[in-house]
Amino acid sequence: MTTVDFAPLFRTAIGFDRLARLVDTAAAGQDAQSYPPYNIEKTGDDTYRLTMAVAGFRPEELDLTVKENTLVVSGRMSPEAQKSEVLYRGIAGRAFERRFVLADHIVVEGADMEHGLLHVGLKRVVPEALKPRKIAIGNAAPAAIANDSRDAAKAA
Repeated sequence: MTTVDFAPLFRTAIGFDRLARLVDTAAAGQDAQSYPPYNIEKTGDDTYRLTMAVAGFRPEELDLTVKENTLVVSGRMSPEAQKSEVLYRGIAGRAFERRFVLADHIVVEGADMEHGLLHVGLKRVVPEALKPRKIAIGNAAPAAIANDSRDAAKAA
Protein backbone atom coordinates (compact mmCIF):
# COMPACT_ATOMS: atom_id res chain seq x y z
CA MET A 1 0.00 0.00 0.00
CA THR A 2 1.26 3.48 -0.73
CA THR A 3 1.92 5.90 2.09
CA VAL A 4 -0.35 8.93 2.38
CA ASP A 5 1.37 12.20 3.27
CA PHE A 6 -0.83 14.46 5.41
CA ALA A 7 1.77 17.24 5.75
CA PRO A 8 -0.12 19.71 3.47
CA LEU A 9 -3.29 19.18 5.51
CA PHE A 10 -1.51 19.74 8.82
CA ARG A 11 -0.09 23.07 7.62
CA THR A 12 -3.55 24.65 7.41
CA ALA A 13 -5.78 22.52 9.65
CA ILE A 14 -5.82 22.09 13.40
CA GLY A 15 -6.96 19.00 15.23
CA PHE A 16 -6.95 16.52 12.36
CA ASP A 17 -4.15 14.36 13.78
CA ARG A 18 -6.80 11.71 14.54
CA LEU A 19 -7.35 11.37 10.78
CA ALA A 20 -3.79 10.13 10.32
CA ARG A 21 -4.28 7.56 13.10
CA LEU A 22 -7.50 6.33 11.45
CA VAL A 23 -5.75 5.87 8.11
CA ASP A 24 -2.89 4.01 9.79
CA THR A 25 -5.36 1.77 11.63
CA ALA A 26 -7.28 1.03 8.42
CA ALA A 27 -4.06 0.18 6.59
CA ALA A 28 -2.97 -2.17 9.38
CA GLY A 29 -6.44 -3.73 9.47
CA GLN A 30 -6.11 -4.98 5.89
CA ASP A 31 -3.39 -7.39 6.99
CA ALA A 32 -5.18 -8.43 10.18
CA GLN A 33 -6.63 -11.86 10.82
CA SER A 34 -10.22 -12.64 9.95
CA TYR A 35 -11.11 -14.57 13.14
CA PRO A 36 -13.72 -14.38 14.53
CA PRO A 37 -16.07 -13.38 11.74
CA TYR A 38 -18.40 -10.45 12.42
CA ASN A 39 -21.16 -8.28 10.97
CA ILE A 40 -21.79 -4.58 11.53
CA GLU A 41 -25.42 -3.60 10.99
CA LYS A 42 -27.14 -0.23 10.99
CA THR A 43 -30.36 -0.84 12.91
CA GLY A 44 -31.68 2.75 12.99
CA ASP A 45 -30.72 6.34 12.28
CA ASP A 46 -28.26 6.44 15.18
CA THR A 47 -28.04 2.79 16.27
CA TYR A 48 -25.74 -0.03 15.21
CA ARG A 49 -25.17 -3.65 16.13
CA LEU A 50 -21.92 -5.58 16.02
CA THR A 51 -22.43 -9.34 15.82
CA MET A 52 -19.48 -11.68 16.28
CA ALA A 53 -19.48 -15.47 15.86
CA VAL A 54 -17.87 -16.73 19.07
CA ALA A 55 -18.96 -20.37 19.06
CA GLY A 56 -17.46 -22.33 21.95
CA PHE A 57 -16.85 -19.30 24.17
CA ARG A 58 -18.79 -18.64 27.36
CA PRO A 59 -19.68 -15.05 28.34
CA GLU A 60 -17.10 -15.07 31.17
CA GLU A 61 -14.36 -15.92 28.65
CA LEU A 62 -15.05 -12.77 26.61
CA ASP A 63 -13.97 -9.22 27.43
CA LEU A 64 -15.30 -5.97 25.95
CA THR A 65 -13.43 -2.74 26.66
CA VAL A 66 -13.90 0.79 25.31
CA LYS A 67 -10.92 3.11 25.50
CA GLU A 68 -10.25 6.29 23.51
CA ASN A 69 -12.87 5.69 20.79
CA THR A 70 -11.78 2.06 20.34
CA LEU A 71 -13.87 -0.99 21.16
CA VAL A 72 -11.70 -4.01 21.96
CA VAL A 73 -13.34 -7.44 21.97
CA SER A 74 -11.13 -10.27 23.17
CA GLY A 75 -11.66 -13.87 24.07
CA ARG A 76 -9.61 -16.54 25.79
CA MET A 77 -10.91 -20.03 26.52
CA SER A 78 -10.53 -21.26 30.06
CA PRO A 79 -7.95 -24.02 30.68
CA GLU A 80 -10.73 -26.47 31.66
CA ALA A 81 -12.30 -26.19 28.19
CA GLN A 82 -8.97 -27.03 26.53
CA LYS A 83 -8.20 -30.15 28.62
CA SER A 84 -10.42 -32.56 26.71
CA GLU A 85 -8.97 -34.63 23.88
CA VAL A 86 -10.38 -33.43 20.57
CA LEU A 87 -10.11 -35.85 17.65
CA TYR A 88 -11.10 -33.24 15.08
CA ARG A 89 -11.34 -29.49 15.67
CA GLY A 90 -13.66 -27.73 13.24
CA ILE A 91 -14.76 -25.04 15.69
CA ALA A 92 -11.90 -22.69 16.36
CA GLY A 93 -11.38 -21.94 20.03
CA ARG A 94 -8.22 -19.90 19.87
CA ALA A 95 -7.70 -16.66 21.71
CA PHE A 96 -8.49 -13.51 19.76
CA GLU A 97 -8.57 -9.74 19.98
CA ARG A 98 -10.54 -7.53 17.62
CA ARG A 99 -10.39 -3.73 17.61
CA PHE A 100 -13.06 -1.43 16.20
CA VAL A 101 -12.57 2.33 15.89
CA LEU A 102 -15.68 4.17 17.07
CA ALA A 103 -16.76 7.50 15.64
CA ASP A 104 -17.20 10.46 17.96
CA HIS A 105 -20.18 10.20 20.31
CA ILE A 106 -20.71 6.45 19.73
CA VAL A 107 -21.37 4.64 23.01
CA VAL A 108 -21.77 0.94 23.76
CA GLU A 109 -25.28 0.34 25.06
CA GLY A 110 -24.80 -3.29 26.05
CA ALA A 111 -23.89 -6.79 24.93
CA ASP A 112 -25.49 -10.20 25.05
CA MET A 113 -24.86 -13.71 23.74
CA GLU A 114 -27.31 -15.98 22.01
CA HIS A 115 -26.68 -19.19 20.04
CA GLY A 116 -22.90 -18.62 19.87
CA LEU A 117 -23.25 -15.04 18.65
CA LEU A 118 -22.11 -12.01 20.63
CA HIS A 119 -24.33 -8.98 19.97
CA VAL A 120 -23.00 -5.53 20.92
CA GLY A 121 -25.41 -2.59 20.75
CA LEU A 122 -23.97 0.79 19.80
CA LYS A 123 -25.64 4.18 19.66
CA ARG A 124 -24.65 7.69 18.60
CA VAL A 125 -25.38 10.05 21.49
CA VAL A 126 -24.73 13.65 20.49
CA PRO A 127 -24.49 16.03 23.47
CA GLU A 128 -27.13 18.76 23.62
CA ALA A 129 -24.44 21.45 23.20
CA LEU A 130 -23.52 20.02 19.77
CA LYS A 131 -27.04 19.51 18.44
CA PRO A 132 -28.45 22.13 16.05
CA ARG A 133 -30.81 24.54 17.75
CA LYS A 134 -33.25 27.18 16.58
CA ILE A 135 -32.54 30.77 17.48
CA ALA A 136 -35.65 32.85 18.13
CA ILE A 137 -35.81 36.16 16.37
CA GLY A 138 -37.08 38.93 18.64
CA ASN A 139 -39.07 42.05 17.69
CA ALA A 140 -36.69 44.54 19.36
CA ALA A 141 -34.74 46.95 17.18
CA PRO A 142 -30.97 46.34 16.99
CA ALA A 143 -30.21 49.65 18.76
CA ALA A 144 -32.49 48.70 21.64
CA ILE A 145 -30.69 45.36 22.01
CA ALA A 146 -27.30 47.09 22.09
CA ASN A 147 -28.55 49.58 24.73
CA ASP A 148 -30.00 46.74 26.84
CA SER A 149 -26.70 44.85 26.78
CA ARG A 150 -24.74 48.00 27.76
CA ASP A 151 -27.17 48.66 30.62
CA ALA A 152 -26.76 45.06 31.80
CA ALA A 153 -22.97 45.39 31.69
CA LYS A 154 -23.07 48.60 33.79
CA ALA A 155 -25.34 46.97 36.37
CA ALA A 156 -22.94 44.05 36.77
